[in-house]
Amino acid sequence: MNDAPLPFNRRLDEAMEKTGSLLCVGLDPRVALLEEPVEDFCRRIIDATWEAAVAFKPNAAFFEALGLDGHQRLATVLGHCPPGRIMVLDAKRGDIGSTAEAYAHAAFGVLGADAVTVSPYLGGDSVAPFLADAAHGAFLLCHTSNPGAADLQHLEIEGRPLYLHLAALARGWNAQGNLGLVVGATYPEALERVRAAAPELPFLVPGIGAQGGDLEASVRAGLDALGRGLLISSSREIIFAADPRAAALRTRDAIDRARG
Repeated sequence: MNDAPLPFNRRLDEAMEKTGSLLCVGLDPRVALLEEPVEDFCRRIIDATWEAAVAFKPNAAFFEALGLDGHQRLATVLGHCPPGRIMVLDAKRGDIGSTAEAYAHAAFGVLGADAVTVSPYLGGDSVAPFLADAAHGAFLLCHTSNPGAADLQHLEIEGRPLYLHLAALARGWNAQGNLGLVVGATYPEALERVRAAAPELPFLVPGIGAQGGDLEASVRAGLDALGRGLLISSSREIIFAADPRAAALRTRDAIDRARG
């Protein structure tokens, strides 16, 4: 009998299938906008929106900025995961050797995340520690949603842009079935090209809402062959809405309509 845990990508796909949702609620607790401790705010948002979401994405920066107890508050939020949902730590880690191993241990072994965002700029050996345990996943920054994305990501390498070169590398690095890509919704044409280059990888798609990404175009461009494969992330428009639950349900339903 094989009791080994499912590879992360398989677990993520099963969560998408069971919940029927592709929505990832981004948890960016801006202290200046809150009237309660950040961990209480985030747990309240999770409790209000979990029925509409398949995943949550706490942003490490907002917790680290709180000082010495920021990591404990982050661990509290990551531990408040409803059954069958996924916690993605948005930390954009990237280093080599023992440093990358320490970052991976912090994300998975200490904080308890299911997956973490990772910068691939230092190459495959900087990514490998985050993939050592198949049960935990990494989402590599591939084509980001910010205006400066083209500064590096569109540079030509052997006749194709760097972001497509990275997508091809990622397929080879995905030996354990626990690697995905970050591809922003603000560039739907790039999203379509990355899907063609990496048809089996899951995508984390930021940029919907306040950043102006086109939800319908992004969903059409990024769905995999099973009609899933996307974590559509929305943060501010949900967590700071007057009714976060209603906002999450609206976003989930809009994603469903775009799926067709």
